[in-house]
Amino acid sequence: MDEFLRQNYFIITRSVEFLAAATGLICFYKYRKTAVKYFILFLVYAALGDYLGGYPTFFARFNALHLIENTVFEKNYFYYAVFWGIGTAVFFPFFYRKILSDSVRKRFLFFATLLFFVGSVIYLALNAQLLNHKFYIPIFVWGSFLILLCVCFYFIEVLESDKVLTFYKSIYFWISSVILIWFLITTPLLFYETYFSTADWNFVFLKWQLYLAANMFMYVSFTIALLWCKPENN
Repeated sequence: MDEFLRQNYFIITRSVEFLAAATGLICFYKYRKTAVKYFILFLVYAALGDYLGGYPTFFARFNALHLIENTVFEKNYFYYAVFWGIGTAVFFPFFYRKILSDSVRKRFLFFATLLFFVGSVIYLALNAQLLNHKFYIPIFVWGSFLILLCVCFYFIEVLESDKVLTFYKSIYFWISSVILIWFLITTPLLFYETYFSTADWNFVFLKWQLYLAANMFMYVSFTIALLWCKPENN
């Protein structure tokens, strides 16, 4: 099992990412008049961005690592801090502000996102020269809490409205539920990132197993939701 994960982890993860993105593009016309169209574009962004995140391997394959040696791009920590840590945390408040009705919550998300973005840029500027992943963990943690706040606002609004009667038919409900489960599983792992090294392969394989299960669950669920659910007026 460990050898299987070592050889196939990234292939499986990127396969389900591209499956969800491709399904979204196929269903784009179906959701073109709803906020789901932005979510579909995000799935494409996530799939392509994660694939491009393997650029150190590409450079190594062509004996070109010297081009990024001793820079913030020598490893992909800085890349993922910007692409996933900041990019994802900025997208979801934008997405939920499209589907939320309460103006107070929408304004709160706007200012919370602005504060997160400015704080993250300053943090990166001060720590860009540090190539160890642990220095970028705060961005992922702050971003996770911001996304979870978006999901909580959505569920509160559902409970306060007539949507609670037909919530199970809403694609927004399924997206929110899957996101909530994914972040509840993966966010705690960030606090143990110090142990993610070849010195502790037991933790490496445990993390890969959890992320693989979480990613497969998330992207397959997104795929099913896009195919099964019907468009809603925002």
